[in-house]
Amino acid sequence: MKEGPDIAHIAALIGDPARANMLTALMTGKALTATELAQEASVTVQTASSHLSKLDAGGLLRPRKQGRHKYFSLASDDVAHVLEGLMGLAAHSGHMRTRTGPKNAQLRQARVCYNHLAGDMGTQMFDSLLAQGHLALDGDALSLTGSGADFMARLHIDVTTLRAKPAPLCRECLDWSARRSHLAGSLGRALLSRFEDLAWAKRQTGTRVILFSSEGTRQFEHLFSVR
Repeated sequence: MKEGPDIAHIAALIGDPARANMLTALMTGKALTATELAQEASVTVQTASSHLSKLDAGGLLRPRKQGRHKYFSLASDDVAHVLEGLMGLAAHSGHMRTRTGPKNAQLRQARVCYNHLAGDMGTQMFDSLLAQGHLALDGDALSLTGSGADFMARLHIDVTTLRAKPAPLCRECLDWSARRSHLAGSLGRALLSRFEDLAWAKRQTGTRVILFSSEGTRQFEHLFSVR
């Protein structure tokens, strides 16, 4: 018997088209019901429930019950990280779904990747934080510098509290559309939340698109310009 992690089992769970559609829908970071996920996968609720049971047993989902409803979300940032990586691999291999109209451009410009900013604006922010010395990259190790902590404090982001959380503070996530890194981890989540709190950005209902206001775009470009 071969030893080590059974990647074939996880790959089979993700590889089913209906389950892949469900998992992709959960990349918005929102918890969805079985009925909502059935609509995303274009299957019956009964079939969706069977798929969800398999994904739950495989450790890819986190089910929660609230009142009469049961909600599902991705089990962890690790699951989202793997899904985004697979999207990048699919895009590089030419396996793209058909998208039309302005939504495609909006999705590439700015979107949510589970709980942090992705797309062109996400990679711009990552590159800018590195260029300004707020992030430091040593091999595969990404860290927040002293100047970065001061920068976050000016945005009213409590880095001390974030460091106390079990999730990594800073993490690279490969962006499937830009094919470059954007910022994940608890800091990436906090930055997107702060943009939303300031009304610089909001999520487009029913999609992963993040829409920046004109003021939000102006402030973003001021904070994260890249020379």
